[in-house]
Amino acid sequence: MLIIDDLTVRYRTAGGEIEALSSVSLQARRGSTLALVGESGSGKSTIALAAMGLLPAEASVPSGRILFDGADILTMGAEARRQLRGSRIGLVFQDPFSVLNPSLRIGDQVGEGLVHHRGFTPEAAFERAIALLDEVGIVNPEAVAKAYPHELSGGMRQRALIAGALASEPELLILDEPTTALDVTIEAQILDLLEDLRARRGLTMLFISHNLGVVRRIADEVAVLYAGQIVEQGATEDVLQRPAHPYSKGLLAAIPRIGRKTARLAAIPGRLPDLRQPPTGCRFAPRCPFATSAETLRETPWPVQADADVVKSPSPATQAATAEPVVAVEHLTKSFVLGRGTLRFEGWRPVRDATRIRPVDDISLTIAPGEVVGLVGESGSGKTTLGRTILRLVEADSGVIRIGGETVSGKPQSALKVMRRTAQIVFQNPDSSLNPRKTIRELLGRPIARFSLAPAGEIPRRVDELLDLVRLPVHYADRYPHQMSGGEKQRVGIARALATQPRFIVCDEPVSALDVSVQAAIVNLLADLKDRLGVAYLFISHDISVVAHLADRVAVMHHGKIVEVGQADAIMSAPSHPYTIRLLSAVPRVDGPPHVQPKAGRAAAVPA
Repeated sequence: MLIIDDLTVRYRTAGGEIEALSSVSLQARRGSTLALVGESGSGKSTIALAAMGLLPAEASVPSGRILFDGADILTMGAEARRQLRGSRIGLVFQDPFSVLNPSLRIGDQVGEGLVHHRGFTPEAAFERAIALLDEVGIVNPEAVAKAYPHELSGGMRQRALIAGALASEPELLILDEPTTALDVTIEAQILDLLEDLRARRGLTMLFISHNLGVVRRIADEVAVLYAGQIVEQGATEDVLQRPAHPYSKGLLAAIPRIGRKTARLAAIPGRLPDLRQPPTGCRFAPRCPFATSAETLRETPWPVQADADVVKSPSPATQAATAEPVVAVEHLTKSFVLGRGTLRFEGWRPVRDATRIRPVDDISLTIAPGEVVGLVGESGSGKTTLGRTILRLVEADSGVIRIGGETVSGKPQSALKVMRRTAQIVFQNPDSSLNPRKTIRELLGRPIARFSLAPAGEIPRRVDELLDLVRLPVHYADRYPHQMSGGEKQRVGIARALATQPRFIVCDEPVSALDVSVQAAIVNLLADLKDRLGVAYLFISHDISVVAHLADRVAVMHHGKIVEVGQADAIMSAPSHPYTIRLLSAVPRVDGPPHVQPKAGRAAAVPA
């Protein structure tokens, strides 16, 4: 269905020409799923854009072909490409909130392709959109079709994107990190949906992801990219269970495993090469522990932690949990009113029966100095609201909040300057939390200057140190957020939180946008800072494997309440609440028996 042959893509930038892809060759068999994995900046999304004919104006293609069903997309005219991607190729982007138009109803956006490519009237397209929303498993599709994006959960928005991509019944579906921002239960539902759609419609899928557990579950074949080159490809089980290339081995070694808690994750040292001047030969050689002076590889497994590194006793932070907590909340409650409600009359007095939800419902929690409390639960369970309420970014309805021994609840915002320095947050979405008009140097320098943490002449050096701390090149300081990948922007968000030398950080999905190797480095960094500086974390994440590795204690949140809390090892090995058991059972894993899924041949035999 899709053949990419000897494809090279270069981008013109102010700093020079970047070779994003170098002689890439791939094939996606009809009715199968081909997964692309690799670090941020390795070229995965460039392949997707090239296959859609959506490369930006600053891109050039010196060599290569992209054959879709025998026709070369690169030699087509603009109108032919537009017709192709609207009718026979569909694309599901990573972040539905930045893709969906906030001013249009979901049904109008799902049915838009039918109007432009199938000649439907807007009314008929809207009716068909309702049927498509029902097909992707949305309950009450009529109401969802009339809703706006901000009224839907992350999982529902992602399903709406998939419905829109399927509207014109494409033969090839390209999915760019479609489950990155979803919790494990919604992720499992989306993967089940994709498997079912592939079987019923005979879809061919190009699936881009950094989650190797998800890749193992859904893909027939895997291609591993590094710095714009394919370093390994083959059947999914072969690549993930018996990797041949050291980079593939490094990615697998960097994954945290539930039930095997180690002192540190095996992060791949170094960083991607500068693609303005790519190295000759194997581009991974500078980071490869097996490369000889001749850049040949020895048959040696990837270095893993010795048995002594396996954590067999409670961490120092857990043992110090009896010390005065750095954060303590008591009977914290926060509610919101949805919409204006239904108007009725009590006598002559008008009354609105508004819907009130309570995402934080009478929660009490403590966090000791240097302790990591992992907070897990489905989207909408109240995790982010709890973190923001503790930091007074939203105001609690009732309850007491103490940070660093100081009661901060009830105080005016003007009296919270000390708390604002000692308590920080890493937001989930860096696109909405980084000012697009400021350079990275300005973004990281502002909190240092704001709290007078260094003289003006020292701020540039401090910014360079922060960038190095989160494994970003120093020259990134002069970039703007839009010039960086999602994972790179997330690292800037972490660096900004560290700039004030805080005692407590709310980490709201800080590694959700990162590939496994960078994720391992960031998790190790957070652990090092905890041990060296005594920084405490409320670590909010839908990646339960990461929580199991990093957290001393785990709190499980459901419908605004903490339903289970305890030592991380105890929760992961013997959960007691049915909701916790359901969460753990949905975690995709790279180890253990493979997930049973529709195979390419069977899917291809089913008519669309």
